[in-house]
Amino acid sequence: MDIEFYGATDRVTGSCHLLRCNGHTVLLDCGLIQGSRASAELNRESFPFDAEKIDAVVLSHGHIDHSGRLPLLVSRGYRGDIHCQHATKDLVEILLKDSARLQQQDADYYNRKRKKKDESPRLPLYTEEHANGVFTGLKGHNYKNAFELLPGIEVCFYNAGHILGSAIVEIKLTEGDRQRTLVFSGDIGQYDTPIINDPYPIPHADLLLMESTYGNRIHRKREETVKELGEILAASAKDGGNVLIPAFSIGRSQELLYLLGEHYVDWDMENWQVYLDSPMAIAASKVYWDHPNLYDKEATKFRRDLLDMPTLKNLRLTTSVDESKAIARHKGGAIVIAGSGMCNGGRILHHLKNNLENANSHVIICGYQSPGTLGGRLVRGEEDIKIHGKWLKNNAKIHTVGGLSAHGDQVDLKRWMSGFKNKPELYVVHGNDDGKKGLLELARSSFNWEGNLAVAGQRVKI
Repeated sequence: MDIEFYGATDRVTGSCHLLRCNGHTVLLDCGLIQGSRASAELNRESFPFDAEKIDAVVLSHGHIDHSGRLPLLVSRGYRGDIHCQHATKDLVEILLKDSARLQQQDADYYNRKRKKKDESPRLPLYTEEHANGVFTGLKGHNYKNAFELLPGIEVCFYNAGHILGSAIVEIKLTEGDRQRTLVFSGDIGQYDTPIINDPYPIPHADLLLMESTYGNRIHRKREETVKELGEILAASAKDGGNVLIPAFSIGRSQELLYLLGEHYVDWDMENWQVYLDSPMAIAASKVYWDHPNLYDKEATKFRRDLLDMPTLKNLRLTTSVDESKAIARHKGGAIVIAGSGMCNGGRILHHLKNNLENANSHVIICGYQSPGTLGGRLVRGEEDIKIHGKWLKNNAKIHTVGGLSAHGDQVDLKRWMSGFKNKPELYVVHGNDDGKKGLLELARSSFNWEGNLAVAGQRVKI
C-alpha cells in the first residue's frame, strides 16, 4: 500500500493524489490548477495515470482547486463513483456547471482571436456534458459514517470546518495482515467560524497528508474583524453612499449574510437594502440553507429563534441581468455582495464601474487578492482603474478586512495537529514554499514532530 503525490505539491492549487492498496487505485481529489495563464495551461496536459484504471475517487470538498478536473477525468475515460460528503455533492453540481461554462467562454475568447489569424479552433478544457458525467457518479455520505470503498479500503469523512461539506478523510487500509491508517486533511478551516462546526480532531494516523495554506501566517482575530465590519457600515451610513463587497460564492458570501443577520439590530441593518447579486452564490446559499443539520450551535439557535437563517428582511436575491442592472439606481443605502471575489470578472465589475468614482462609496475587500487582479490593484490603492475598457478615478474608500478566510491559520493548524496522540509520518502539500516550510517548522518546534515536503511524482509506502 502506498500513496503517490501529484497535485498541490509545487503550488497551492490542483489537489490530486493516488492511493494504492490491494491492487486497487483510488484518487484523492482531482482539482483544477489555478493562477496564471501558464499555470492554467497545465490542466490540458495528460494525467500521470490512466483515468480508465482508477477504481474510485474520494473528494475532500467542493472547491474547484479540489474538484475542478473531475469533468476532465470523465472525458478521459473514468466511469467510477466519486465519494464525498452530502453537502459537497450538492455544491459540486453548482461549481462544475459554472466551471464548464467558464471553460466554454475561455475557448470562445481564444477562438475569436484564432479565427482572425486563420488558426484552427481551440476546444474547451471540458464541456457541460462532461460535468454531467461527474454528477451521475457522485455518492454522498454522512460525517462519521465509515463505509467500505473497496475491499480492504474503509473511508470515513469528518468535518474539516472549511466550507459546508468539507471533510478530513480518514482511510483505513488492510492488505493481508497489515493494517494502516491514512489521514488526508483536505483544507482545515478556522475555529469558531460562523455557521459550520470546528475541524474534527483525529487521534491517530500512520501517515498524515496535510495542507499548509497559512502554515506561516496568523489571521486577525475574528471578533476584531466583526467589530471592523460594523464600524465600516456605520461610516458608510454617515457618508450616504453604497457598500460593495466582492465575495467568493462558496463560504464567504454565506458567512457575510449570516453576520449581517446576526448584527441586524446593532448595525442598524433596517436602514440598508442588501443585495446578493451572484447566481452561483444564490444557488450555493440554498445548499447552505438546506443543510441545517451541519450548523454549529450558534447558527442553529439563530435560525430557530431569530430568522429563517439567513433570510434578512431587506435581502434581495438578484438572479437576472436586468435585476442586477437595476441596482445602479441606488445612489446610496445599498450593500451589494457580488462575485467575483478578486474582481477579475462577474457582476462586481459593473457595480464598481457605477460607484468607484463616488467618494461616498465604500468597498470592503474581505479575501485574498492576487497581485495581478483588479482586487489586488484596489488593495494597493491605485488611483486609476480600468474596467471594461474605461479608465475610472478610484475615489472610493477601500477597506481590507482580514479574519474572514475559510482557511485556518497557523494557530488553527497547530490546534488541529495537537489532537493526534501519536506522530504520524507527515507530508505537507497545498501551500506556497513559505506556508509549507512554516508548517514543518511549527510541527518541529511545537511537537518535536519531523515532517516532509511532498514532491510531485514521489511514491511513499504507508
